[in-house]
Amino acid sequence: MNNKIIVVVVIAVLALGGFLLFKNRGLAPTEIIETDSNMPVGGSDVEETEVVEEAAQTNPTGIKEFSIDEVPFSLSPSTITVNLGDTVRITVKNKQGTHDLKIDEFNASTRVLNVGEEQIITFVADKVGVFKYYCSVGNHRAQGMVGTLTVR
Repeated sequence: MNNKIIVVVVIAVLALGGFLLFKNRGLAPTEIIETDSNMPVGGSDVEETEVVEEAAQTNPTGIKEFSIDEVPFSLSPSTITVNLGDTVRITVKNKQGTHDLKIDEFNASTRVLNVGEEQIITFVADKVGVFKYYCSVGNHRAQGMVGTLTVR
């Protein structure tokens, strides 16, 4: 009789321990996101775009250097700002898929890059304005592979 009670108690303790150990497993931590109270709420289709601006790295020769990472339907950073007359050097790094990069107004472009390939483009920012850089492969531009180059 005493052995049966001990076995039942041990099984109950193991079951309770297992339950407590695994009850929260599989639940992801909750992230609290603050929102602007002026943002519209409802059933409208709103596309979210994260704007990432990279600070220029100026080397001793005065060249503004940037690095753009390409992944399917995204360019990072999505915003670059330089000054009129700056020499701009961009290292384009293809992280996934097949992509190129074009900046029409400065006649700057890469060849089509495969995964892991990089190419450097260099140009002088000789026009003030806001210009688009983009991937011209297939419909990648229409699917969001676009960034903004601002020359002030």
